Formats: sequence, C-alpha cells, structure tokens
Amino acid sequence: MKRYALGIDYGTNSCRSLLIDLDNGAEVGSAVFPYPSGEMGILLDPKDPHVARQNPQDYLDGLESVTRSALHQAAAAIPGFDPCQVVGIGIDTTGSTPIPVNREGTPLGLLPEFKNNLNAMVWLWKDHTGHAEAAEITQLGSTMRPNIMAKCGGIYSSEWFWSKILRLRRVDEKIFNAAYSFVEHCDWIPAVLTGDTNPLTLRRSICAAGHKAMFSSEWGGLPDKEFLGRLDPSLADLRDRLYSEAHTADTRAGGLCAEWAARLGLKEGTAVSVGAFDAHMGAVGAGIKEGTLVKILGTSTCDLMIAPAGRPLADIPGVCGIVNGSVLPGFHGIEAGQSAVGDLFLWLVNHLVPEGYGATPGEKFVNMEKAMTGQKPGATGLLALDWNNGNRTILVDVRLTGLLLGQTLHTEAHEIYRAYIEATAFGALTIIRRVEEYGVKIDEIINTGGLSIKNATLMQIYADIIGKPMKVSQSEQTCALGAAIFGAAAAGVEDLGSLQARVTATREKVYHPIPENVAVYRELYALYRTLHDAFGTAGWSGRLNHVMKQLLDIRARQG
Repeated sequence: MKRYALGIDYGTNSCRSLLIDLDNGAEVGSAVFPYPSGEMGILLDPKDPHVARQNPQDYLDGLESVTRSALHQAAAAIPGFDPCQVVGIGIDTTGSTPIPVNREGTPLGLLPEFKNNLNAMVWLWKDHTGHAEAAEITQLGSTMRPNIMAKCGGIYSSEWFWSKILRLRRVDEKIFNAAYSFVEHCDWIPAVLTGDTNPLTLRRSICAAGHKAMFSSEWGGLPDKEFLGRLDPSLADLRDRLYSEAHTADTRAGGLCAEWAARLGLKEGTAVSVGAFDAHMGAVGAGIKEGTLVKILGTSTCDLMIAPAGRPLADIPGVCGIVNGSVLPGFHGIEAGQSAVGDLFLWLVNHLVPEGYGATPGEKFVNMEKAMTGQKPGATGLLALDWNNGNRTILVDVRLTGLLLGQTLHTEAHEIYRAYIEATAFGALTIIRRVEEYGVKIDEIINTGGLSIKNATLMQIYADIIGKPMKVSQSEQTCALGAAIFGAAAAGVEDLGSLQARVTATREKVYHPIPENVAVYRELYALYRTLHDAFGTAGWSGRLNHVMKQLLDIRARQG
C-alpha cells in the first residue's frame, strides 16, 4: 500500500502544507493559508515598532484549511488515494514564538477576557520588545553561568524565550499571572493534534528548548532557579510549570486525536511527531549532512550545520546556539542567521524604488534584476550594512541599524538593490568564517527558499562573495518537506537517513564562483568588515576615512 506523510510549515505570514509520497518524494498536495489577523498576519503596535504578535486562532484555522486542501488535491490527482494512507504528520514553526497558556494549555489570546490584549497573544519570533531584558540576561549569565551562555553564542537575544517572558512579566503583570505556563508554537500544535495540551505533560522540542530557552542535560535542563530568581523571583517559580524533558523531532508526540482526525479528514491515531523550528526541519528537507551548510533564504535567513555529537566541539561566539539533536539525532545542531534579507529587499521596493521600474513589487524586482545584467562587482560604488532589523549573527544586537555608503546624485534604485544583496552575502560570509574558525568545516552550501529559486543574480553574487559553489534544493518547500520526513520517522516508516536519501535532492543548476569577481569582492569584503567592526563592536579602533575613496577607486576600475 502507498504511504504518504504530511508536513505543516508555519511561517511568519502564512502556513502551508506539503503531502509527499514516501516511495519517491513526489509532492502530491500543497496549500497556503495567509494569516488573516493584523498586517500580513502580524499584530502590531503603532506606539512600539518592536512589537510583533500573532493570533493563535489563525494557526488552528490554517491547519484545517491547508490540510484539507492538500488531501483534496491528492484525491483529485491520484486514483485510489485514501487519506488513511497518510501515516505521519510533522510540524515546524517559527521560533522562539512562545504562547502564554492557562492550566489546560489554552492560549490566553483565545479567551474572551483577553482577546483584545496584545500581551495575551502569541509572541512572534521577531518581537524585539525584550531587548533590554536580553541584555540583562546576557550580563547576569556571563558572570553567574558562563557555561550556559557559551552554548548560546555568549549573547542572549531578544528573539528568544526568556527575554520575552521577562518582558511580559514587567509590562503586564495581569497577563503574566494569568499564564499558568508558556508553550512554544512548535510544541503547541502537536499537543493540539494529539489531544494533550496540558503544559506539564505535552512533549517539548529539544530544538526550541535548547536554542532559545537555554535547556541542556549538561546542567539539568532549564537554567536553575537561583539564576532565574536573580532575574526575577517569578521566573524561578515558573520553572516548575515548564518542563524537565525535551525530545528530538523524530519522536512520536502521540496519535492524532478523534476531534482533529475529524476536522482534518485523516485517520485517528495517525502518528504526530514532536515539533521543531522551520529552519531546522528545512535543513533536513534540503538534505543536510556533515560538511553541508543549509541556508534558508526568506524574509530573514537561517544557517544550519551539524557536527557529530561524539566529537569535541568548541563553543562558537555569536551563533544562535549549539544543541545536541536539534537538527538530526546524534549530531549537534549549529544555528546562525541574519535578521533581514527578503524583508530588506521588500522594504526597498515598497519605499524607495520608483514606478519607472514597474507598477507592482514583483515587476520592480524583475526589472531591477534585468538592470543589473552585465554589471561588474564594485561598479555601483556602493557598500551597505544589512542591519535594518538588527544583527542576529555574529554580533547579536537588535539595536544595530542599516547603513548605505557611497551613493551619489547618479545612484539608481537597482544599484542600491545590488548593494543590499551584496551586504547580505557579506553577512553570510562573516557567519561562515566564524564557524570555520572554530573547527566546523563547510564543504558545500545548499540554499532553499524563494530567493534561491527565483533570483539567479542573487545566487551568483552569493557564490562570488562566499567563494563556494551554491546549490539549490529541488523542493521549494523544504521546511514542510523536513516536517513530513519527521512525521514518517515518528510513524516508524524508516530511519531518517534513508528517508532523506529517497525524498531530498538538489537542482541541476549549480552557481560556481567566478574568479575575477571573487577577487574584487575580496577587496569589498575588507571594507565591509571595517564598517561591520567599527559600527558593531565596542572595542574597535581604526580609521574610516579611506572607505569612500577606495569604493570610488574600485568603481572607476570596474565601471
């Protein structure tokens, strides 16, 4: 009998489904559900640009919509298809995206008394309101628990679990006290599907716990009560209402409960795997292995690498954590990333690109890419820092901002676009150099996400700047594909390695570095690092007066 697995991918603005044939990886059904609440699914506060929340009802409505749509497509295309052939379900989400819940595990945002309170809603990964709290955690952790801080790159982020919870405690005591516990989005959806939303018994993800909540068996799970109590006594009390165990994503969270089997049109008891973050499952869907960096190019980027758990691995300053089992069981998962890539390009198109490039954002992107055709590296005379949404890696500082240097009265929009592409590639190279400096060898890079598929110019620039061949995943939905793989593994279909080998692949087109471009970008990267260190580090000393002149010299040579 044919067997299928379903992956559900919860992104920043929408969720999507992917139904795959486990014999050959064929994608037989997929659907997208844009979140209807707020602005593109995000609940904002005009008084505070750092606020980013979501409505948990959108998650439930989306889950039902995309699942039924995928099943309908499969039934229409495959003679004899039966939803009972779906053997496993996997879930990935953004993170850290914690949800304040009551004793039953119901999100406070679903309760009538809190429906209009932003603080009761889901705290989306890109909510940066806890930046002061993150700095406080970093300062206390560096003196009191340096071993814990070392595993999360030495700096705690406002995008992560404890900074968000501490921020809520300080700005809305009523909501904090109403919350019996807090559950990551990637843990809550599997709990809903299996019918066990009890915060004390639902299965938690090692991916979320390790990378965002400083969980590790090395120090007995979550940070200890003494440390949490120094931050705020209420956090020490909360620790007892969180969890003491966390699981890899190939673990079975439970079987699909009767209520959700009926709502989705699937068989009761279908295996549901423990959830994980989108990028980590996307790395598996892209075919990650030792020596491979998987780069997920989206609104932001996430870089994933693995290293064998049995081999010594140094702590790496500035990364988003090193966690055993967060990507694949038996391997340390190493996470890094950039806070604005697609978001940066979209901001440019929405606010600065004139209508001469087109009427719609899509037309503007296409025409700007055409205008870049044949343009040599350095010919724009521009250099940018890609920090318009802060820096995630390696500086881990949300209070850094963007910079564009070298513009003149002749600068055109497509040249700025190219400078921003180059800036994100320079940021990516900075991450790679940091990781390799600490002993993690990178032999190949596999890219995934819409940008890697749709923008050949971007991919070539990345290859030239990073100096390594850039491959592209065959699937356009690697996060959902990875989730489906884990759903199948949780169902006991096969081991992860065998599943990956059968259902993942890269495209025939590979972007190879062009030597003459590599040489020019090496010069530009040196200038980028000067700006990076001058504006991003406290201990920098040097000069900046040469940067503009050197950009002009390169432009004259390349123009």
